[in-house]
Amino acid sequence: MAIALFDLDNTLIAGDSDCLWGEYLVSCGAVDDQQFAAAHRQFHEQYVQGNLDIDSFLEFALRPLAENSIDDLLKWREDFMRSLIEPIVLPAAERLIESHRSAGDHLAIVTATNSFVTTPIAHRLGINSLMATEPEVVNERYTGRYTGTPTFQEGKIAVVNNWLQKNDLINLSCYFYSDSLNDIPLLESVEHPVAVDPDEKLADVANKRGWRILTLRAGEQPVDIDY
Repeated sequence: MAIALFDLDNTLIAGDSDCLWGEYLVSCGAVDDQQFAAAHRQFHEQYVQGNLDIDSFLEFALRPLAENSIDDLLKWREDFMRSLIEPIVLPAAERLIESHRSAGDHLAIVTATNSFVTTPIAHRLGINSLMATEPEVVNERYTGRYTGTPTFQEGKIAVVNNWLQKNDLINLSCYFYSDSLNDIPLLESVEHPVAVDPDEKLADVANKRGWRILTLRAGEQPVDIDY
């Protein structure tokens, strides 16, 4: 028995749910299209380069939750899941998840993307434990702020360690699957780091350190779990 942690965006799904949610909000007129789209592109480029200011980004990304009603947000999210997320769920990722589940492992997704966007995706993938940036809710409305520690870079380590201790899993072997250079801190902290369709910097680090590199794209089968 082990722990299998999964990044979400560009790891278990063939795209970035945060970016896609932003594009969806533009398409349905929930945000100012030109200004929002330009800012979102700028933040995404910072993320790709590994220098994203997470507080500034979350102030931007969580604002639409505060500016719209829960009813509208839930309606949009349902359509978003059907139209933009379902087509990019990777069958090989589902097989990898099932391999760990069949082995009796504890499964969790740990993602910087906020929990409003990612909760239904985790449910779709059959993973009940989700560690994601948590938007603040007051009087049944989102405030545009977050609570706790953002699950980003070193923040993922803090949140994962808290989850492990809370669930009495601290002594189990741990896998972590990710595509992003931003997850190098957490990859370094686990016994079984796996780079999944990695970006250029993560691929370079994985090759130098002998980490396993895995593709879940193009219908390829995932490698066997190596206990």
